[in-house]
Amino acid sequence: MLSRRNHLSHVDSGASPSLDTEHTTDVLVVGFGAAGACAALEARESGADVLVVDRFNGGGATALSGGIIYAGSGTFVQRQAGVTDTREGMLAYLRHEVGDSVKPETLQRFVADSPSMIDWLADQGVPFDATVCPYKTSYPNNRYYLYYSGSECSGKFRDVTPPVQRGHRVKGKGASGKKLYTPLAKSAARAGVRFQPHTRVTRLLLEDEEVTGVEAVTLADAPAHVRRRFGRMAAVAAKPGIYLPPLRAQMERRLDLMEKKFGRRIRIRARRGVIVCAGGYIANTDMLAKHAPQFKGGLALGTTGDDGSGIAMLVEAGALADRLDNISVWRFIAPPSVVLSAIVVDTHGRRMIDESRYGAALGRAMVTEHDGRGWILADAALMREAYSQLPNQSLWFHVLQTMALFQTRRVRAKTLAEVARRAGVDPEGLAETVTAHNAAIDDGLPDQMGKSADFRRRIGDGPYTLLDISVRTSTTYPCPMMTLGGVIVDEETGGVTTAGGNPIPGLYAAGRTAIGICTNSYVSGLSISDCVFSGRRAGAHASARTPKTVAPG
Repeated sequence: MLSRRNHLSHVDSGASPSLDTEHTTDVLVVGFGAAGACAALEARESGADVLVVDRFNGGGATALSGGIIYAGSGTFVQRQAGVTDTREGMLAYLRHEVGDSVKPETLQRFVADSPSMIDWLADQGVPFDATVCPYKTSYPNNRYYLYYSGSECSGKFRDVTPPVQRGHRVKGKGASGKKLYTPLAKSAARAGVRFQPHTRVTRLLLEDEEVTGVEAVTLADAPAHVRRRFGRMAAVAAKPGIYLPPLRAQMERRLDLMEKKFGRRIRIRARRGVIVCAGGYIANTDMLAKHAPQFKGGLALGTTGDDGSGIAMLVEAGALADRLDNISVWRFIAPPSVVLSAIVVDTHGRRMIDESRYGAALGRAMVTEHDGRGWILADAALMREAYSQLPNQSLWFHVLQTMALFQTRRVRAKTLAEVARRAGVDPEGLAETVTAHNAAIDDGLPDQMGKSADFRRRIGDGPYTLLDISVRTSTTYPCPMMTLGGVIVDEETGGVTTAGGNPIPGLYAAGRTAIGICTNSYVSGLSISDCVFSGRRAGAHASARTPKTVAPG
């Protein structure tokens, strides 16, 4: 990955030896997460010599993720599970989620290629399982691997197309991201892809307005004990550092110092193309403050490498960045699944959204329309049922986070008025909301927010609980955030384009560095699916370019 510092210039000559090393390859991939691995594999399968560099150990945000891949149109996993899906149904749903982030024909191609994408991943060794989760949840436990990972069950989308399970969780205990990344990395190695970790790209090389390679700082020739220490600290910065920002910051400082002391400057030439898969910018607080100032207090879902330097480097080369203000905010309220039948209110006591929507929709509504503040209202019966469901529906981290919510971020009282006052919610507004909610159910009327009957229930007797799900910094009940914007690319090739729409020869981007399928709206698994889709696209087209004879630097 790239560093937020010195992304457009040489490293200080006093910090490392002079540039005296030249490497050459057909295709150079910058960043070795899902997008980078898929780009490298596709380019290698096309016969290109491929080198991948990563500032850290590889894996990127993918290795930290839940390992969900959004796929449908009749994948072999769906067929084995007895789930019927069609290309038309998947396309109808995604049209509403994706919007105008990509052209209609690009989305159609993504949907049409979905079954073969799962086939291709399985061929690389990625494990899948056809066990269907019987309840709606944000992430299934270790018994289930195919589930409703988006808003398919919500009222608004049921009117568009029947709900279908399209969340393909890679088979593995706990968060399955490593079970996705590791087979891809091993497959790339078997195919002959060269991987050089601990190598930080500092700038692109341009000759006659064509990208011909990069300059970088590498620890490849540093003493073995230095490389081992760097790798260990990079792993700590990634996780648990993601949950402990001060620890991550400490590791980042040490990593920077090691690069300055032991790094050697090199130049890598690419005869056919450079593919930048350097992630987003969620780790860059300055960029967040500039482009999305209202999104604060959340957990930066990514690695230290998601610092925006890849985007900045591409912009410096003439690319146009877009939708940098689009942040995905994940405020999940299930498991336990019964909580989806509760209502979520703001400080005025008013509902925000259909609570059965995917957690990113709830989080975005909360941040952009309700000052980042919200509460789940639960009656006594719902809380009892939630406690009973929690052990059977949740993984260990769900249990810890939900118990933190239930025990440390709650207010209880015998009456609605009293619980509202204690929580700082308008009592009259809450009473009006509850009355309207119950009356609609009693009278057989549609839900105010469009929630389907499957998830509706009356608010009954107290004591009542208001659970504070407001977005704020918390280790025990975090609110993950990730960036969705990036540079504009040609949707046929993945080639980076200028503000005028002209291609920058030899330069490609994929994953969260580029505008893609999930740029407008995120549901679980759509980002990794886009990484696979866009990574393979860039790898195929970069490897197909006529090799350029590169002159020694």
